[in-house]
Amino acid sequence: MAGLVNGQWVNTPIAQGEQKGGAFHREPTRFRGPIERAEAGRYQLFVSYLCPWACRTLIVRVLKGLEDVIPVSVAEPIMGDDGWTYATPQDAGPALGPVRFHHQLYTASDATYTGKVSVPVLWDRQQGRIVNNESADIIRLLNTAFDGLTGNRLDLYPESLRETIDGWNALIYPAVNNGVYRCGFATSQGAYDAAFDELFAALDRLEAHLSGSRYLAGEYLTEADWRLFVTLVRFDAAYHGAFKCNRQRIADYPALSGYLRELYQWPGIRATVRLDHIKTGYYVNRAINPTLIVPKGPAIDLDGPHGRDALPGRGIRVRE
Repeated sequence: MAGLVNGQWVNTPIAQGEQKGGAFHREPTRFRGPIERAEAGRYQLFVSYLCPWACRTLIVRVLKGLEDVIPVSVAEPIMGDDGWTYATPQDAGPALGPVRFHHQLYTASDATYTGKVSVPVLWDRQQGRIVNNESADIIRLLNTAFDGLTGNRLDLYPESLRETIDGWNALIYPAVNNGVYRCGFATSQGAYDAAFDELFAALDRLEAHLSGSRYLAGEYLTEADWRLFVTLVRFDAAYHGAFKCNRQRIADYPALSGYLRELYQWPGIRATVRLDHIKTGYYVNRAINPTLIVPKGPAIDLDGPHGRDALPGRGIRVRE
């Protein structure tokens, strides 16, 4: 696995250390801290437009009006010999200074860190350390921590819908979000077949549900929708081809494709999606695509009519 061993960078094929018996098993994240104090400019996001987990955090940053509160540094889409790399050195605050390689954030936080070096990272510029590198945690932190500072009361995880949201997350994460990676990084036919079948069974279930429901939790748009969106928006451009998730495209699902277009067209969201980074990042990876040829297609229309207005929807709930 490309990552750190006792604080030293080791470059090996992507996902090599996450293979067990021919199946892909994602390494858990290690930094799971809270935001100590909501201050403008104190915290920074380090992300990649390629990564769906990082895209989650960019989406919530936009929806919660945190663009002027939390600066963002974006890595190059192609992972080089040093892992995630920034085109120019990024200012990580007075405690660390400029960083060119993402793994510098990890060794600054733990000089003997051993493990995967992933995005996103929520970074404390003041203390020079990683606060959290688990996207599921970060989106919930951003959902509430800065409300007193910004006055933004939109709630992506309302208490009355939490059981429903958690239920969808429990299906979508293993079968869809991580399911595409389980297909793409499988090294045995059996592991690939199992992941493939689980993925498309989940997509079929989601198609049936969204045929009659505007959003996953009903009339309100929640974190569950955005957690699904980041995989859907990458599916036809990358996962269908590069990861062999090719029973059908999202474009072939009437409800899912309309739902995808509605979410993409939500104010501020299209700026969090870079299809050029997505295609380049997934295909320019020898573990997935030895020729490194990036396909010219498919043609993807995310700006067409979404046709979801016939279903009742209220947008995002405001916290009372």
